[in-house]
Amino acid sequence: MCNTFAFAMMKRLVFVCSVLLISCGKKAETTKPVVSGISESIYASGTVKSDAQYQAFATVSGIIQNILVSEGDTVKKGAAILTIVNDAQRLSKENAALAASFASLDANQGKLNDAQQMTELARSKMKNDSSLYFRQLNLWQQNIGSKVELEQRELAYQNAKSAYYSAKVKYDDLKRQLVLNAQQSQKSYEISSKLASDFTLRSDIEGIVYQLPKKKGELVSPQTPLAVIGSASNFILEMQVDEYDILKVEKGQKVMVTMDSYKGKVFDALVTKIDPIMNERSKTFLVEAMFVVQPKLLYPNVSFEANIILQTKDKAILIPRSYVINDSFVLKSNGDKVAVKTGLKDYKMIEIVSGITAEDELKKPTE
Repeated sequence: MCNTFAFAMMKRLVFVCSVLLISCGKKAETTKPVVSGISESIYASGTVKSDAQYQAFATVSGIIQNILVSEGDTVKKGAAILTIVNDAQRLSKENAALAASFASLDANQGKLNDAQQMTELARSKMKNDSSLYFRQLNLWQQNIGSKVELEQRELAYQNAKSAYYSAKVKYDDLKRQLVLNAQQSQKSYEISSKLASDFTLRSDIEGIVYQLPKKKGELVSPQTPLAVIGSASNFILEMQVDEYDILKVEKGQKVMVTMDSYKGKVFDALVTKIDPIMNERSKTFLVEAMFVVQPKLLYPNVSFEANIILQTKDKAILIPRSYVINDSFVLKSNGDKVAVKTGLKDYKMIEIVSGITAEDELKKPTE
């Protein structure tokens, strides 16, 4: 029994000694402040977009008849990208052309000529009956002829006069009606021609055709994107900034950009636009920037990471952020807890404005 008790005590002593040895062997981490430059920034990620990049849609439905360009082609403003065919629209245009031709003034000039001739005949008859009437009236005033003859001449003149004015009104009405029909038919033809021109998709800008998602023979509608077109030389940076940080962002701030396509390189950019409305789904704001010096080769939708620089200092007392307790205290190497005032900070370091000097040795707080 004594041997068992002694063995147990020995095991306990060995365990305690082991713990002490481990504790003594684990030395607390220490550091000294460094004087260096620091920048406070906001992290953002996003994608590169071609300037004026847009999705092109047709305003009509139909089947893609011909694709006139290839992806990567440079196009001028107004250049045809593809054509769409729709038999109903084609027949409508042809019908409008026939109607316009049938209703034109040239095609109806014969009707106008006939009406004009009838008017001239009525006018001639009126003049003739007028002469006969006034001649008979003159004879009657000289007591020559009968009153019946005078009344007959007067009646014939009045009838001829009414017939002339009636013919003239009919001619004017016919002319107005033909002009109206011709104009309406021409407008209908122009509308059909405009709709037919909508069956040719054209570029709104001078740039590059980056994407043609549809193929010849596919059925498309006004809701179908048919091409992605953008600038060939100018690109913008579209970033998503968290709502927590958006109030710190201003136009003109410097942006440091890194891309997987250019590993190891950092590009300078400047904030150019801040979208005034938040994306409710992602709780972020769209911020745009432009390269100060643009890379020689870029493609739309290339991803990047960025830091929007808020403030910079060339000389500041810096320590690792892990050495600061609640952004307010640090531990000196002797164990004293000292209150400090902090300033700028990045993802790794933090500025100490007051409370310690660059000569103080600090101990890392235990977790």
